[in-house]
Amino acid sequence: MSKNDPFDPELVRELAKLITETDLTEIEVEKGDLRIRVVRRIEPVQMQIAAPAPMPAVMVAPALVPAPVAGPGGAVERAKAGAGHPGAVPSPMVGTAYRRPSPEAKAFVDVGSKVEAGEKLILIEAMKTFNEIVAPRAGTVTAIFVEDGQPVEFGEPLLVIE
Repeated sequence: MSKNDPFDPELVRELAKLITETDLTEIEVEKGDLRIRVVRRIEPVQMQIAAPAPMPAVMVAPALVPAPVAGPGGAVERAKAGAGHPGAVPSPMVGTAYRRPSPEAKAFVDVGSKVEAGEKLILIEAMKTFNEIVAPRAGTVTAIFVEDGQPVEFGEPLLVIE
């Protein structure tokens, strides 16, 4: 690093290593006129489901738990199916939903998970920023309407907590 060129590639390497070790997605360092920002982009992974998920041990009346809708135009059907449910957690923004913090990690919640108010449920990426969607109340997750990497609209139901 010279006086005319304040760029320090070793510092960038150290910051990248720190980001990887700590599971951060972004770090910024400023010293005098030098400002370095390192951002890690997490790419979604398409998952194939080999077998249908097992049914929960406790049966819930179909009128209370809207079923996820698949296929083209599914967002409209999901919105209609879950929007009227009193326990629906709507998306606060337009973006891409992720059920897990990284492709190899387990999902934040699954159907049947008990959650506390403020517990992280889903991440929504909007404009390259990951936003945590947290439980508005305690309860049990009875339906999930989104998959990893799926686009969501403002107000679209993400899941149901009863």
